Amino acid sequence: MIPSRGLSIEIVVSISDAQTAGSYSVDMSAVSVQTETDNLPISDIGMPDFSKIVRDMKRKYSVRVRRWRKHMSGCAWSVSYSDGRRTNWIESPYPRTPISLAIFLHEIGHHAIGFHRYRVRCEEEYHVWLWALNQMRKLGIEPDKRVQTRFDRSMQYAVGKALRRGAKKLPEPLLRFAPEVA
Repeated sequence: MIPSRGLSIEIVVSISDAQTAGSYSVDMSAVSVQTETDNLPISDIGMPDFSKIVRDMKRKYSVRVRRWRKHMSGCAWSVSYSDGRRTNWIESPYPRTPISLAIFLHEIGHHAIGFHRYRVRCEEEYHVWLWALNQMRKLGIEPDKRVQTRFDRSMQYAVGKALRRGAKKLPEPLLRFAPEVA
């Protein structure tokens, strides 16, 4: 560990040949020193490491990540090319917690189950959520209360949206997510 008092760093910067190099001195007493746990790998501080799950799922379902989102939302789509190639894409938060893992697996699930497989869009969402929760259990990660709440709210939104768009008949398992009529 480096003591924070009395330490200074000298930085020499040269932007171009036309300018002379400048010399700066930084007082390190205002900079916090990292603690021992700041440098530990994730596994040593008790945080789950889902990187193997990410790697395996991307490989198994031929999925590419366009970007890792900072917020707890996701998107899945597929691009088909005229020469017959197909690229599967997702955006999701990087899995660090059970909820972000559930969202990641949900987006992978769209590719695992397939798009437009069900008549009603909210039914696809339902089966993809069930697939994601089942995958978590297979991987030894029990979905917690936050994951279950996310599933319920996501399905309430999807079913409500389907009804607002004119869906006349919902499959039996989705009725529990329908808004109550006053």
